[in-house]
Amino acid sequence: MKVEKVGTRSVVFTQFVEAWGCGLNIHLILGEHRNYLIDTGFGSKDMDEIKAYLGDCQKPLVVINTHFHWDHIWGNHCFDDELIISHYKCREIIEETWDDELQKNKHFIKGEAKLKLPNLVFEDELYFPDDKIKLFYTPGHTIDGISVFDEVDGVLNAGDNIGDTDEEIVPTLYSDIELYRKSLQLYKQLDVKFCVSGHNGTLGEEVFERIEAELGQ
Repeated sequence: MKVEKVGTRSVVFTQFVEAWGCGLNIHLILGEHRNYLIDTGFGSKDMDEIKAYLGDCQKPLVVINTHFHWDHIWGNHCFDDELIISHYKCREIIEETWDDELQKNKHFIKGEAKLKLPNLVFEDELYFPDDKIKLFYTPGHTIDGISVFDEVDGVLNAGDNIGDTDEEIVPTLYSDIELYRKSLQLYKQLDVKFCVSGHNGTLGEEVFERIEAELGQ
């Protein structure tokens, strides 16, 4: 994986997926009190690389699923005792679709992929004040989507609410477009310096103006 430092405490691990023509990003925030792992990739081999990077770090690890899609959750099972957080709808959809999605996409598995559901869910917002990490509901690409904002560095992880490439900056939307517009407005209220997404490169706050321009009225 390519490893990129973003701000003072974010690390983005990217693997290029030839079949898609874009990358898959796994985002690690090294907080003062906890580390935060955003999405878990294609399975256990992806998580082996993350664990190797963390080494013998003794801080608790919080795992976050931005949405239910399989390429963001297949490594969940590598974390037996850690918090795994998602929107409540995400947990429900994972449980409903796991067998089907695994069968259809099993050729992408790296190592092993086993069902491990989030063990902490929320509806609108969840905040870790000692690390200044905010999780909040942002439907758009999917109805269960959440985003993560590091207030210390101004680093936003918008999941798949950013298109996979610069040429297709508006993501595929599986929820109502008006819900997505509301999510964009939430992003614009934040002091964003860097934007990490599920598949695109690291972008600046201007990405939201680009997306709104392409969406039109």
